[in-house]
Amino acid sequence: MVAPMNGKSDGDLPDLDIVQRAITGDLDAFSQLYERYVERIYNYIYYRVGLQHEAEDLTARVFQRALHHIRSYKVQGVPFSAWLYRIAHNLVANWHRDNSRRKEVPLEDHPNIVHGILPESSLVQVQEQEILIQAIRSLTPERQNLLVLKFVEQLSNAEIAVIMGKSEGAIKSLYHRTLLSLRDELEKRRAEGDRNVENRH
Repeated sequence: MVAPMNGKSDGDLPDLDIVQRAITGDLDAFSQLYERYVERIYNYIYYRVGLQHEAEDLTARVFQRALHHIRSYKVQGVPFSAWLYRIAHNLVANWHRDNSRRKEVPLEDHPNIVHGILPESSLVQVQEQEILIQAIRSLTPERQNLLVLKFVEQLSNAEIAVIMGKSEGAIKSLYHRTLLSLRDELEKRRAEGDRNVENRH
């Protein structure tokens, strides 16, 4: 067995080194990329479709497609992870279109969204979390997807732009509009809650 260069194990190598080997047809290198990203890709897909067996099938298809098209991946283009997310994003979009349904995992299962949008001090009350979850659910699927990529997957605007097929400027604009819409929806729901409390007294 040949020792890794620079004393690094394959698990420590940057994506670029492994991807360059995978492009030449090195299946072992592709397997390492699979191990590195399969959990993240599965979690993203599971959130978007909400069904375990469908998420498993779609995840497998993401990596089958990636393997089939690995030679077309441009090393100097987008990060390999963003390339995988873009494949997953497109497959999920097709899945929703084919199935005409938008079932997703309850947002309660993804506290990263809640923690990412609201400060810790605001999370003391369970009621505030519920209001936020309801407000997020009222957003369009595109805006919900943006929040997942931003707060659950913690991707950059540049990576999200690649995944969603938009410019980085368009993502910044969409993110700004999404937060404004979310703020307005939160204020509306809080006001409704206050009125309900007053009516009970």
